[in-house]
Amino acid sequence: MIDEFAKDNLHGRLRRDREALLWKLDGLSEYDARRPLTVTGTNLLGLVKHVAGVEARYFGEVFDRPSPERLPRWQDHSDGSDLWATEDETRDQIIGFYRRTWEHSDATIDELPLDAPGHVPWWPEPHADTNLFAILVHVLGESNRHAGHADILREGLDGRTGMRAEHERDIDEEARAAYCAKIEQAARSAAPIKAGNS
Repeated sequence: MIDEFAKDNLHGRLRRDREALLWKLDGLSEYDARRPLTVTGTNLLGLVKHVAGVEARYFGEVFDRPSPERLPRWQDHSDGSDLWATEDETRDQIIGFYRRTWEHSDATIDELPLDAPGHVPWWPEPHADTNLFAILVHVLGESNRHAGHADILREGLDGRTGMRAEHERDIDEEARAAYCAKIEQAARSAAPIKAGNS
């Protein structure tokens, strides 16, 4: 009973985070969806591509249920190529792959018990042997982390925030500015006073 509750709860949160991540692309130009938004090159479409690959591997290879789609070897991503979209990869292709991966992942999650054994060849021993519960938690953490990255990136682009479209509110620039000024003032007040400036 508790296993089914845990599985349903974790799976539901994974589904929520998947949709939240995709929503961050909503209404963006091709350039804004792809361009590097941090000094390390983090970008919105690249986050989707990365998380799609993570799911495909963890709910596929780990349980000897390989993705029906050809994946590069996991070692081939050491160059960061899973974190950005090439000019030949379309947004629709990446989103389509992510959605098809959901179907494959969901089948794995639905068909296996939480204690189903799995093996992660890219994890060091003694951690490589694992189970569905641990992988669900791991992938949920990855998805949640990257959905959070996408939140911040999207906010920086156009100020849009939130987890789902139905929770989005109109942006009140004046209220946001007042709120940020309040936080800025608190930060300045809490900062230590340098010697000679007192």
